[in-house]
Amino acid sequence: MNKYQSDFLERRRKRQAREIHAGIQPFKLVKYFSYTSLVVILVASFFLSLIISNNAKRVLLDRSESYSELFAENLSRQVFLRFVLPTAIQYGAIALSNETQFERLDLVVRNVTRGMGIDSVTIFDSNENIISYSTIPELVGKEDKGGIEYRKALLGESNSVLISSASLINLLPGARPVYCKLKTYIPFRSEEKLGERQGNIMGVIEVVNDLSDDMEAIIKLQGRIILLSLVIMGVLFGALSYIVFRADRIIEARADERRQLEVKLHETERLATLGKMVAAVSHEIKNPLGIVRSTAEILGKRISKVAPGNEHLANIIVDETSRLDNIVREFLDFARPKELQPEMVSLNTLVERAASFMQPEFENKSVEPVLDLDPQLPRIPLDPEQIYQVLLNVMINGVQAMPDGGTISLRSRVTLRGDVELDIGDTGTGMPPEKAEQIFTPFFTDKNRGSGLGLAIAKNIIDKHNGRITVVSNEGQGSTFTLTFSRSLG
Repeated sequence: MNKYQSDFLERRRKRQAREIHAGIQPFKLVKYFSYTSLVVILVASFFLSLIISNNAKRVLLDRSESYSELFAENLSRQVFLRFVLPTAIQYGAIALSNETQFERLDLVVRNVTRGMGIDSVTIFDSNENIISYSTIPELVGKEDKGGIEYRKALLGESNSVLISSASLINLLPGARPVYCKLKTYIPFRSEEKLGERQGNIMGVIEVVNDLSDDMEAIIKLQGRIILLSLVIMGVLFGALSYIVFRADRIIEARADERRQLEVKLHETERLATLGKMVAAVSHEIKNPLGIVRSTAEILGKRISKVAPGNEHLANIIVDETSRLDNIVREFLDFARPKELQPEMVSLNTLVERAASFMQPEFENKSVEPVLDLDPQLPRIPLDPEQIYQVLLNVMINGVQAMPDGGTISLRSRVTLRGDVELDIGDTGTGMPPEKAEQIFTPFFTDKNRGSGLGLAIAKNIIDKHNGRITVVSNEGQGSTFTLTFSRSLG
């Protein structure tokens, strides 16, 4: 190969490498943006869950606060109408230290709060920060329990305070239960006129509404949103990872395929250049070989008359020129392969023909042929002469692998895919794996006498038939060549 051809191949290799890199680079960007998008979506889902849960909390608190204030207003009115007025008329004064008055107030409060989901009701005195009444008995009489909310209510301002320890941590196993209570404080006023609550502030009513269950439901909703987001992201991440993995494999396979094609192209060009050289040299050798052989045959006849007993010298020349002629013919067949001339024939017919031709060689080498041919084998398009040459080459290799004799088996069949296969097996010396990998390479041979082209030519012929030839060999156990043909050349 000249310098121009080498430079051309080098430039092409560099161009293909750039194409491969150009194909991989955009995919890397796709992977980067895909994974980044997943992270962004996950973070956005987390913040969205926070926004949703916080909005739900705010709505819950607003509605609960409005409900508590409305309930407290109604409770205050009911206490005034159903307890304060009747008690003042009956006793002349309100004294909750009186057990009868306390029980009457307790009855009124419990009737009003029954079924309303109220946790507790507490009434503070207006003059002192002391609890005059509570649905929790142990709180009655306690002092200084009212805080800033109590003081605001004394000034006529209704207000609420939320006491909560609710967060996502409460969902963890072993964590404390959710605690959330809304305390609403309203001034307890007397009514100057029926329905008009503008009188003096008689105390402060504290209504405690337990929102723990509602808050727990909101936190669970937030947890479900986050968990669902994680599951969805996990599924998307798994799918994307699988797609990326498959895409990486495909890109790598294509890169390997390109490299293999480049190697094959390089090898093809090398063989093409070598073939041209071989064809030219073989053509120049063939004619002189014919002349040498003819001359040797004439000399052999004359030697038999002039010096009887020395004819074998001329015969050696004839035999060697015949061997060289066969090698030159193989070179020419490899360098200038013949075009296919397919016919619809049975592979069995060609196998029987080749076996019949090899019969003298089989007998000479103590080789026993065993034919197991499928009688239902269909006809397929083959070039009879070229396939016949392939069969002879493989059989000759099998015989040469059995110097002490053995068995050569020929078995034809139809595969499940409908292809036609032929196994040619021998019981010879077999081959090591490294040799089996190189056996179809042109000019590869481990024999002292041979061109190393027989099986290479056979493979070229099988490839032109859109078929396959493979070999399975074990050292000391023999080799089996398998020829596979489809039912069409397309």
